[in-house]
Amino acid sequence: MKAWAVREPGPIDSGPLELIEREEPQPGPGEVRVRVSVCGVCRTDLHLAEGDLPPHGHEVVVGHEIVGVVDMLGDGASRLALGQRIGIAWLRWTDGVCRFCRRGDENLCVDPRFTGWDADGGYAQYAVVDERYAYELPEQFSDEKAAPLLCAGIIGYRALRSSELPAGGNLGIYGFGGSAHLAAQVAMAEGAAVFVMTRSAEDRRLATELGAAWVGDTYDRPPEPVDAAITFAPAGEIVPVAMEALDRGATLAVAGIHLTDIPALRYQEDLFQERRLRSVTANTRHDGEEFLRIAARIGIQVETHPYELDRADDALRDLAHDRFSGAAVLRMPPD
Repeated sequence: MKAWAVREPGPIDSGPLELIEREEPQPGPGEVRVRVSVCGVCRTDLHLAEGDLPPHGHEVVVGHEIVGVVDMLGDGASRLALGQRIGIAWLRWTDGVCRFCRRGDENLCVDPRFTGWDADGGYAQYAVVDERYAYELPEQFSDEKAAPLLCAGIIGYRALRSSELPAGGNLGIYGFGGSAHLAAQVAMAEGAAVFVMTRSAEDRRLATELGAAWVGDTYDRPPEPVDAAITFAPAGEIVPVAMEALDRGATLAVAGIHLTDIPALRYQEDLFQERRLRSVTANTRHDGEEFLRIAARIGIQVETHPYELDRADDALRDLAHDRFSGAAVLRMPPD
């Protein structure tokens, strides 16, 4: 099968990904194999390709927003059926016994596994996963529209809940790519006023079309103090800017898995009056299931830009250089 692997991490313009031929994977006990239809292109894939996240294996195949059809069952797999459409996401395994898993916080598992980092992902024609970590997908979303829901959507949702946005409050969003445009719609559906700060004119257009109450540039101050905020851009220098926009008692959630260094925060101006700063490490399966139900109920709009599998490196370069709004997805070639 065709697959894109990270040969030598480096700047995306230097070509760190290579299109290779690899044997089709075989499912192990409790696993299923998926014939991949599409795979979303996530900023985490870019961090892996460029080495911001150190590789966890040699020539790992990236990609963790996978939609496809089950075409093989491993021994003991019984939850899913042959021919069933499913999704494979970032979180692919937790130990189930550590202190965090036992209390229901599998997002903080001390020995987790991640798709496209610890095991081969979806920039390929086939992928395998423990069936306990696969998602059943709402029928109303096409494969192309479902793929970004599996990380951009789920992690954005986790960040939204972590921001502790009060009912009917003001939400500030910094950066408006694949994840932010989905989280914003959930917040607006629940009655929030969403203020978007982003450098991209195209992203500002999309935010306006989706119903944002106010849209500005990255470092603009929103028209009112915000009751919660989320930073999606992987730039640490935005954190103090977002903290300054918080009202008393408000929380800033940082949604990215990688962030450049945060400049010094000033206690009185940025943190005093019980303002909070918190990170989002991963999600639980409950987060994913809950988000997919909400996405289906509110009819979330997913802005996608398709690329053929042979152009995966182009998709990541375009993501790095902000050449599209929303989310890119890779389409697999026919067998």
